[in-house]
Order: sequence, then C-alpha cells, then structure tokens
Amino acid sequence: MSLAQITEKIEREARGEAAKILSRAREQESGVKQDTDAEVRRLDQTARERFDKERPEIFRRREIVAKLDVGKIHLGAQRKLISEVYAEALNRLSRLDKRAYTAFCEKLLKKAVESGDEVIELSSGEKYLDAAWIEAFNNKNGSKIKLSDRRGDFSGGFILNKDRIAVNCTWEMLIQAASERLESEVVRRLFSE
Repeated sequence: MSLAQITEKIEREARGEAAKILSRAREQESGVKQDTDAEVRRLDQTARERFDKERPEIFRRREIVAKLDVGKIHLGAQRKLISEVYAEALNRLSRLDKRAYTAFCEKLLKKAVESGDEVIELSSGEKYLDAAWIEAFNNKNGSKIKLSDRRGDFSGGFILNKDRIAVNCTWEMLIQAASERLESEVVRRLFSE
C-alpha cells in the first residue's frame, strides 16, 4: 500500500469515527435538552403554584402599605392644617388694635412680674409698647420695670428678664404653650366627624 492509500484510509476511518462521535453527541444533546426543558417546566410550575399560594398575602401586604401611606399623607395634611391654625392665631395676636394689645400685654406683665424691678425686652417691630407704656404700668402697679436697650426677633409680646431668669411672654411662646396644652382639643374640633 502506498502512502497516499494509507493516508486516505486513516482519513476515512477518522471521518467515520468523527461521524459516530457527532451522532452520539447529538443524541446526548437531545437528551440534555429534553431534561433541561422538563426541569424548566417543573420550576415554572413550582413558581406558579407558589405565587398562586402567596398571592393573597402579597396583596394583603400591599394593601397594608398603601393604607399606611394614605395615613401618613392624611396625618401630614392634618399637621399642616393645625400649623395653619396656630399661624393664624399668631397673625391675629399681631393684628390686635392698640387698646386690646396693650390691655393683653398688661395682664401678661402683671402675671410675669416677680420682684417688680425686672428688665423688659420688646420686639424689634413693636408698635404699641414703649417707655411711656412701661412708665404708666410702673405707676399703676408700684413697680420699677426698666426698658431694655436690646430688641428681640419675635412678632409681639415681650421677654421679662431678672438676673439670669427670663420669662418669655412672646406671641410665639404663648402660641407654642397653647398648642401643647390644647392639641387634643384642637384636633378634636378640626377633625371630628
């Protein structure tokens, strides 16, 4: 046998062997594909069954979260409305006419005075209380309250100082104290159905 014939015979045998190997690989591929498809179907079925089983719980949880979100929005709206009520109260205090304003401040000052020789700090925008008003108060009540040179950054009322003690009678503090004391009543009146 010649070298060409031997080479051809080896190539033929190799092609035949390669064909057998490819045939077996295709059979294995087909089996693996069938097994994989079966596993995919089984996993899909398991996932569907699990989802169907858990669906009511998922929707129940979503409903709870939605109700909580609505509650937060509702509470935020209520808080905003309450803040607006107190802002309006502060606005009304600031808009009192001179007679009502000074009478209210006089009552506050009478309650706040301890020794009668305190220093009163007024707002930088104070329009009715002044040295003459304080002098009239002192004459009427036998006190010696002095007007501070400092002016505060508040909308109205005053701060009464004695040594290191300050009695805050500003409109802001009065509104804050009232809001803390009356919060449940305000909520009841605004939101009772």
